[in-house]
Amino acid sequence: MPRLLIVSLNYRTPQMTLRSAQAALREMEGLDAELVIVDNDSGDGSFETMQAGLAQPWAARAPIRLIQSGHNGGFGAGNNVGIRAGMADGSRPDYVYLLNSDAFPGPGSIARLLDHLETHPEAGFAGSYIHGEDGAPHITAFRFPSVLSELEGAARFGPISRALAGCKVPLALPERTQRVDWLAGASLMMRDSVLDGIGLFDETFFLYFEETELCLRAARAGHETHYVRDSEVTHIGSVSTGMKRWQRIPGFWLDSRWHYFCKTRGRGYAALATLAHVAGGLLWRLRRVVQRKPAADPPHFLRDMVFHDLRALLPGAARPMVRRREIKTE
Repeated sequence: MPRLLIVSLNYRTPQMTLRSAQAALREMEGLDAELVIVDNDSGDGSFETMQAGLAQPWAARAPIRLIQSGHNGGFGAGNNVGIRAGMADGSRPDYVYLLNSDAFPGPGSIARLLDHLETHPEAGFAGSYIHGEDGAPHITAFRFPSVLSELEGAARFGPISRALAGCKVPLALPERTQRVDWLAGASLMMRDSVLDGIGLFDETFFLYFEETELCLRAARAGHETHYVRDSEVTHIGSVSTGMKRWQRIPGFWLDSRWHYFCKTRGRGYAALATLAHVAGGLLWRLRRVVQRKPAADPPHFLRDMVFHDLRALLPGAARPMVRRREIKTE
């Protein structure tokens, strides 16, 4: 039986994380699986709260460990701590499953991802169909970003979107299991042998684009990413990051976007991607004025992106630094 390591990353959501752990435990029955919860330097008593929760009867004899990251390096770095922890006996698993702290596996969901990877050797990664608590599906399957996708996404203009339909990053909701470019990391299973070959998450990313880059690295090494429709997971979303309450685009998002394009395509391509986004964004803003359309971006988004990327392009300029304080958790 294949061995599975489940990693759950907590940042200031201890009760939610414990609820997610309980759901995961139910789905671990019959599997050779262990769950490691990583507290990502919450600094708010989360670790102690979860320690107390895991002392309750439901978890007292369960294959669960709680560890501390020691430093909040972001989503990828925190998950890397859990992956490096390995199994309780010090061995490596056959598969690693990332489960967000605000995600709840449905019946058979984890086993179906495991079965899919066992029967599809061409797939290095497999992820679930994800929906909200209200049952509404979430868009979690995507194409890799490109210059043309930046133009299409920023312009929000029907003729451009139709002409560039094959470049649009979000995929229409898949109705069946299929290959995709990349998947959101809320419920993502990975072969440990693939991670051993390509490396873990790039810890330069604090938040966002880290799953995209990891899936691209896997694809370039010959490993596919599959969306598994019959693995269903409930996901609340943005609980730790406060994304739904952003009043301005955080610097760490801009850092991650720039690093993604620079690392995967080079600085020249990154600059072209920004120019394409600016062109599309200006078209959208013109249409907003003429057609009186509502705002679709955070305030000052285009200006913030332009100044951020210009600073990154200046000779000798330091790499833009992540600003953790911009994550709103209240």
